[in-house]
Amino acid sequence: MLRRAMMAAVMMGMMVAGARGMARAQPPQGQPPQGQPPQGQPPQGQPPRGDHPGRGEFAGMQHVEGVVTAVAGATVTVKTEDGATMRIVTTDNTRIVKGRGVTVKVAELKVGDGVMAAGNLDAPNKALHAAILFATDAEQLKTMRENLGKTYIAGRVTAIDLDNAKMTVERPDHVSQTIGLDETTSFRRGGRGGAGGEGAGAAPEGGAPEGGESITLADIKVGDMVRGTGSVKNGIFVPTQLVVVVRGQGGGRRGGGGVAGASSGSGPSAGLQ
Repeated sequence: MLRRAMMAAVMMGMMVAGARGMARAQPPQGQPPQGQPPQGQPPQGQPPRGDHPGRGEFAGMQHVEGVVTAVAGATVTVKTEDGATMRIVTTDNTRIVKGRGVTVKVAELKVGDGVMAAGNLDAPNKALHAAILFATDAEQLKTMRENLGKTYIAGRVTAIDLDNAKMTVERPDHVSQTIGLDETTSFRRGGRGGAGGEGAGAAPEGGAPEGGESITLADIKVGDMVRGTGSVKNGIFVPTQLVVVVRGQGGGRRGGGGVAGASSGSGPSAGLQ
């Protein structure tokens, strides 16, 4: 459970802290990442777009998420949610983004950091040749893990109680949490920061998504992916804004790669499955 909670924090951090950095970190249009195996290339005719993780040039690639256990030269070794060991191989062309979109070098990654990388999977050798890597430092991971369900919520809606203005959400750490909704809660669908990408999560730091559509509680359905920031009131978490993650903007399934901790690159975080 601890590892699942940590990985949930990793994946939520990637979307929130790295989304804007990814927009700045896209390779030039038409220039594929170098030094990687030929498998898993983005679909032909799909132009690079940096609006959301998992879209554009990086859509169709495989992902590996984990906690850093070693950094040696250009290779980052991680332990995945499933307990497997994977190597993330970087090159000079790999974009490495940490924190709030800051570009860093691989040598600046530390043991205990949470990472999510997208690239081309070498399954037999349990390695991912990374085009881009997001990182969240260990201290921030700890804070995010502790605050999940207290200052922010993310996950899949499993029940809605319109009469009592409550909703049950299955969080990325597989904990089912009932949240409250009151007159201070607003609802939106989509928008930048509200699209399905790596870890449909909410930032502990807060911040509303840009754009999107204003909706009501009645528009939210069981099965929707949601995220939001808020606070605990009378013993129950109440979001100030709840965002429905738009499927199709990076939404997808766990799978692909055939290796524990690896997922195909067309979908929201595997940790939400």
